[in-house]
Amino acid sequence: MIQVGITGGIGSGKSIVCEIFRSLGVPSYDADSRAKFLMENDEVLISFIKNAFGLKSYLDTGKINRAFLAKSVFGSAENAKKINSIVHPVVAVDFSTWVLEQNFPYVIKEAALLIESGSYQQLDKLVVVTAPVDLRIKRVKSRDPFRDEAEIAAIIDKQLSDQQREGKADFILKNDESELLITQVIKLDEYFRA
Repeated sequence: MIQVGITGGIGSGKSIVCEIFRSLGVPSYDADSRAKFLMENDEVLISFIKNAFGLKSYLDTGKINRAFLAKSVFGSAENAKKINSIVHPVVAVDFSTWVLEQNFPYVIKEAALLIESGSYQQLDKLVVVTAPVDLRIKRVKSRDPFRDEAEIAAIIDKQLSDQQREGKADFILKNDESELLITQVIKLDEYFRA
């Protein structure tokens, strides 16, 4: 079974690409959503996070304290590395278990940090979704009205550039509204099924 990674910067459209693959019946693993689930449901992971960042990492309800962790993590490269070193291995094991349960010619793993985490190296193919920065900002503003343009630009600046991602890619999907995304995804689906 071919394991295909899909990544791209904020607002590039990687989630829409994965929605199209899912609509074609392709099993899809959303690593970012799964990480959030595991951070609130995996007792070992919860204890590691509490040990690393303190009891304030979780609310009394057992839910992750996103505001506290965001402040701790996004303000510090060292803390970002620390949380990734705790969460990514657990997600990797979860993904491997999930793959064994699938019965299809290929599976998709969607993650924002596939390249940064190095986890793309465990996959067979890497698809990078790209889009011009101004279009990405417009999309994120529409999706997240609570973010202003400066905040979105700062997030984009902290991420890898499209050129850096493209250097690792086996396939590039251009989501710049010049060519239909669905057509590009269908071509890839036919390729992976073959």
